[in-house]
Amino acid sequence: MAAFPTTVAPAYGVSKKSQPDIRVAQFGSGYSQRATFGINQNLKIWDFVWNNITETQSDEIEDFLDARGGAENFDYQPHGESASKKYICVSWDKTIPYTGRATITATFIQVAEA
Repeated sequence: MAAFPTTVAPAYGVSKKSQPDIRVAQFGSGYSQRATFGINQNLKIWDFVWNNITETQSDEIEDFLDARGGAENFDYQPHGESASKKYICVSWDKTIPYTGRATITATFIQVAEA
């Protein structure tokens, strides 16, 4: 299993989204009942930014993501998390604000796979 390169850490200000998968049964008189759906029903979505990094560092990140093509999962442990988990990345952007420097933004989606 491939591990995301950790030679450069993302900038602070990352975003972590939680959206548990629930089912709602709506009954009369406004009564409703909710239940989680599935075993892995609260997978996380992370938005990362690597700010003002070198072109070499940005190429390492971009090459890694390109090699997985948005479909192959990889291991990554976001800062502050107790363990690494499996993610896919289907969307990322690279901007080059000036010569020799770059910024990459990427969304990592947690997956429940072996």
